[in-house]
Amino acid sequence: MQARSAPALIGWLSLAQLISWGSVFYGYSLLLEPVERELGLSRAETSLAFSLALLAEGLLAWPVGRLIDRGHERAAMTGGSLVLGACLLLHSTVDSQAGFYLAWLGLGVGLAGTLYPPAFAVVIRRYPHNFRRAIIVMTFLGGLASTVFMPLTAWLIASLGWRQALWPLAALHLLVCAPIHALMLRGAPPPAAPHPTAPHAPLRRHLLSAPYLLVGVFIVLLMGVTAALPAHMVSLLRSYALPEPWVIAVTAAIGVLQVAGRALLFFFEHHMDLHRVNRLIPCLIPLGLLALLLAPLAGGLQVAVVLLFVVVYGMGNGMLTIVKGTAVAEYVSREQAASLNGALGLPMALGRAAAPWLLGLMWTPTGAYASGLSLMLGLSLIGVLALVLAQRLVRPA
Repeated sequence: MQARSAPALIGWLSLAQLISWGSVFYGYSLLLEPVERELGLSRAETSLAFSLALLAEGLLAWPVGRLIDRGHERAAMTGGSLVLGACLLLHSTVDSQAGFYLAWLGLGVGLAGTLYPPAFAVVIRRYPHNFRRAIIVMTFLGGLASTVFMPLTAWLIASLGWRQALWPLAALHLLVCAPIHALMLRGAPPPAAPHPTAPHAPLRRHLLSAPYLLVGVFIVLLMGVTAALPAHMVSLLRSYALPEPWVIAVTAAIGVLQVAGRALLFFFEHHMDLHRVNRLIPCLIPLGLLALLLAPLAGGLQVAVVLLFVVVYGMGNGMLTIVKGTAVAEYVSREQAASLNGALGLPMALGRAAAPWLLGLMWTPTGAYASGLSLMLGLSLIGVLALVLAQRLVRPA
């Protein structure tokens, strides 16, 4: 049954990922400036809304992970899609700072049940022996979220205004994503029972182990860094005085390159050592950030350096999704991966919430995002080091 339905399940979950990431996570950067102008907010105040969404998402990661481990994946993901649709409609009516924050808190609740973490947990439970390949396939379409929805959302805002632009986006969640999750996630496998000859280690033992804590540092820091950039990417590129078509094109191209990176991983990683691949991929994130940080100093080569950032960061972020999504299962426990990933909910929530807000807080009219990007570069380097240490503990050289 599972083998026969696997291609359909992965395909439909991928479509839902495309819509969820594109309409909410990437859509925020295009809403930031018009909402800022209409509600009279500062950059730090508007950034706080996105941070609140990520905080809510992270705080719910543990209960959502436990629900999925107990076989309630259908309720978790269908409910998340319904909440996203309702909150996008609420967002279209906001006329105050409090209402803006309330809408994004609700969107964070919806994201907790719809983005990669719950979808990956579903795949790991259903396909425990080949989940990494299945996850890579699922992220092919999801990786095009910015490519599809950045120009689409920009066109909707230009044509309808930012409020009315949210209506068709809400409809996608209510009429496409919710039915996908309700129909395709029927018949979830029951909670796994311990094998009589190889009983599961208690969850508490895993939670206190050095490999888990180091993998947690890696995931929290890299998720924070990669969550901060999308919220500010449009404004950041505008601060480099790039023409508006370039701003949209560069942001959208990241999605294409994410998929290209995942395709390379899918077709070539079996020729390389898995753990070496897992070490090298995260290094592309600080390299990309370094290029973005140096772009204003490049003079006539600025566009070339920005394009270098797009290639390195885009491909790195695409492949990093796979490394982050499978690291706990690879280096700690496959049987309890959803719960262990969910236990990172609070630190992930704090890291992902703080990073976009810090970028907005550290923004200045003269220095733009230079200080914030330097901080993100340092955090990403620490995260890479944590993963290397975790690997050495699990697989000594």
